[in-house]
Amino acid sequence: MRERRPAGSADLRFLSVQLRRMNAEINRVVHGFAGGNGLNSTDVQALAAILDADGPMTPGRLREHLGLTSGSVSACVERLERAGLVRRVRGGDDRRVVHLRYASAARSTAGTYYRPLAEATAAARARFSEAELAVALRFLAALNEELALHRASDG
Repeated sequence: MRERRPAGSADLRFLSVQLRRMNAEINRVVHGFAGGNGLNSTDVQALAAILDADGPMTPGRLREHLGLTSGSVSACVERLERAGLVRRVRGGDDRRVVHLRYASAARSTAGTYYRPLAEATAAARARFSEAELAVALRFLAALNEELALHRASDG
């Protein structure tokens, strides 16, 4: 039987295992949210992209972000609208531009499903100093950058 590395080990295999376990737990919450709202996992990814966008999210930007066809994005936005999670808003200066906005009810709906994840995050966060959290955040940001570069090179 293999010996398990202690938490905090910088061993790449141990880190990979922990990232996969975290991903599995987050996916469990995401699938519960999707199923409870008549959505699929891509719809939930789209909803997160709209929420996390630095600026106004358009269907075109969403298509690029998710790597979907225009038709798939349209169907996804339709499902999110029907679920009351997203609304389409015409651009102020150019009425041809459509911005996708998180609907006000979406936060409370998502909050119900994601509360256990938020509580687990808060409990885990409390175990670390601000300096340790800053390092963890830098690592996660760097990992996301590398994954985005990998995705871009695949396209």
